[in-house]
Amino acid sequence: MEDKIKEVAAMIARAKKIVFFTGAGVSTESGIPDFRSPGGLWTRFDPDDFTIDKFLQSAETRRKMWKILLEGGLLADAQPNAAHYAIAELEKMGKLSSVITQNVDNLHQKAGNTPTLVHELHGNMQWLVCLDCGERYSVEIMIRKSQSDDHVPACRRCGGILKPDVIFFGEALPEKALRQATYSAQECDLFIIIGSSLVVYPAAYMPQYAKRARAAVVIINIGPTEQDELADVIIDHSAGEIMTKIMERVRA
Repeated sequence: MEDKIKEVAAMIARAKKIVFFTGAGVSTESGIPDFRSPGGLWTRFDPDDFTIDKFLQSAETRRKMWKILLEGGLLADAQPNAAHYAIAELEKMGKLSSVITQNVDNLHQKAGNTPTLVHELHGNMQWLVCLDCGERYSVEIMIRKSQSDDHVPACRRCGGILKPDVIFFGEALPEKALRQATYSAQECDLFIIIGSSLVVYPAAYMPQYAKRARAAVVIINIGPTEQDELADVIIDHSAGEIMTKIMERVRA
């Protein structure tokens, strides 16, 4: 383990353009359960309510979604952990090209990463977007201004349906974020995957793009991933502890 930590620290020191790819294994260390774990979304709500068709067609589904947001969703009081802060520190050191994330919790930005460098493939739960005019609203502000628990707010500009700015089943990934992520993966010289089993596509294509462009690939994850064969280094351990030790060596 120590040899691997030393090797990854040396790779970071040599690299000029580092891309981090983060999944649910980073968020869980901030107390956010993944969707399928005990307490996760699918143990409390019907996954069918998270299809875009049902959301559009059913006022009851939209009420359920608003209830989730009122309860704080999966993100109530979540704060960045050591892995988030390590990635933000690498940006300050001029090493970071971008962060590609499958997470919707806004924690990379909270930790200090520049929002334009964070490519959110599955959206951001902190925002509502009007499906008619595109106006965006802060979930926190809309909750504070909510008339009642049963009242689902509409767009204040045009009266349209407000949807959490995350990807529902049946929706395509956001084109701009996907394009930016793909470009970053193809242009980096070090691609570090943290907390993802790499099974959800098209997000999981990103390590393949990096490897084809001759970038070194590191995987930090608890348990095997679907793309372990791509990795130059694999560390089977929790994200925060490993990134803390790696950064100690990087700073030395």
